[in-house]
Parts: sequence; C-alpha cells; structure tokens
Amino acid sequence: MDYGMLLLGVVVLVVVVALGSSATDRRLTRVDRRLARVERKLDAIADRLGVAVVEPELAEVTALLRQGKKIQAIKAYRESTGAGLAEARDAVERLG
Repeated sequence: MDYGMLLLGVVVLVVVVALGSSATDRRLTRVDRRLARVERKLDAIADRLGVAVVEPELAEVTALLRQGKKIQAIKAYRESTGAGLAEARDAVERLG
C-alpha cells in the first residue's frame, strides 16, 4: 500500500471528524440558547401566577466547595436534586 494514499486517507478522516464535531457544537449552543429562553419564559409565568419555585437546599454543597471537596459536593448535589453525574458536575462547577 502506498503511504501517500494512507496519509491522504488519515487527513480526510481528520477533516471529516473536525467538521462533524463543529456542527455538533453549533447545535448544542443553539439548544442551550433555546433552553435558556424557555427557562426565562417559565420564570415569568411563575412570577405572574405568584407561584414560588423552591430551589433545592444547597448549603451543604457550597460548604463542601469552600472546603475544597469538589467530589463530595457533586455527590451532595446529586443526593439533593436527583440530578445525573454530568448535570451535577456542571452545576457544582457553576457554583464554585
């Protein structure tokens, strides 16, 4: 097999993967923006109706973060909210 053809194949593969991941990133960004809009609308509706939205108690999570115990904070967040690992990690990183 010719090494030039092999190298060309690898380059083409890398370009295809890069373009695919870029398109995925754009879709996720678009979804994030739409989700933020929906959340703002729901907040406005709740305010208009006088509905109090109770946020989960995160005092333990913030205390653990202050102590530098990020993994324990993620675990506490998951236990408080029922969130999945990725969601809890992202939330704890936003808090810290």
